[in-house]
Amino acid sequence: MSEGGPGDARPRRPRNTAELQDQIRSTRGDIRDQVRHTRAQFDEANARLTARSGRNLVGAVGLGVGLGALLIVSLVIWKPLFVLLAMALVGFGTSELAVAVRTAGIRVPRVGAAIGGVLAIPATYVSVLPAADQTGRLHSLPVPLVPGGWLAAIVFAVAFAVVWRLVEQLVSPVPGRALGRDVLVTTFVQLYVAGLGSTAVVLLSQQDGQWWTLSFVAVVVASDIFAYVAGLRFGRHPMAPRISPKKTWEGFAGAAVATVVLATALTPWLLDRPLWFGPVFGALILVTGTLGDLGESMIKRDIGVKDMSSWLPGHGGILDRLDSILPSAAAALLLFFATS
Repeated sequence: MSEGGPGDARPRRPRNTAELQDQIRSTRGDIRDQVRHTRAQFDEANARLTARSGRNLVGAVGLGVGLGALLIVSLVIWKPLFVLLAMALVGFGTSELAVAVRTAGIRVPRVGAAIGGVLAIPATYVSVLPAADQTGRLHSLPVPLVPGGWLAAIVFAVAFAVVWRLVEQLVSPVPGRALGRDVLVTTFVQLYVAGLGSTAVVLLSQQDGQWWTLSFVAVVVASDIFAYVAGLRFGRHPMAPRISPKKTWEGFAGAAVATVVLATALTPWLLDRPLWFGPVFGALILVTGTLGDLGESMIKRDIGVKDMSSWLPGHGGILDRLDSILPSAAAALLLFFATS
């Protein structure tokens, strides 16, 4: 039976090696053309999304997935890895904020502030870990909500950075009023980044603290994602146009739904609390996350920068990702002690 007859839909077999090579080259060319066409369509769609959202979504999603995977591994498998991750985030976050405020003429010691903040994280973890009993409370400390080890670590971080700035004053003096402003802002930087960031380490050190840490971070991330999506799709009414023009009430509503639903789902599974606790937990994280976002936007507006840095593709700076997490960590810790 002959091949290639009338009505035969099968591709004709090449008669010789040369014809086979020509067919392979033709197929390769078709594949390359298709890949280029698909890539062009992808780039065009990504460009439209970037223009509309103001950031590279592909880079943002990829980086977010990577950081999320690292966070889960550090919490579920080996807690000290989370401490190392927190040290890195606090160090880079402190450094970028110290650099950012220089645009306003304020001199915060970048190296000194970063070193003090980084050292405060393991100091906090080591000092509060032995004080946690089987109920999760810090039983050996006089003020349960302000653990002594945590407080000492933050005082050290502030003092280290301030002394560093005073030493710089001996080398490169500025007027006393400017120095006072530098010291005040240096103190704020340490309390804001290292102080709030270390509360996540205090929470981690408690019994089942890794699940609380994972839960509050997951709720914050859900809040950010749904606020962004709802605001991008339905946003019409600005929440605080003079502080953050792109933040809308519609986005806030989307975040509210996401946080309450996710927190309620996580409560019996990870937090070992009654079901009514979920909406309370979600609402608290929604408020602290939103205030943290607006607070960082206010700082950026006051010093005249759009992003704290450009270290994270699609995200801006470290603090642009931590703005909601930092105050939410403190809120989650307070809620943990209040319900333990």
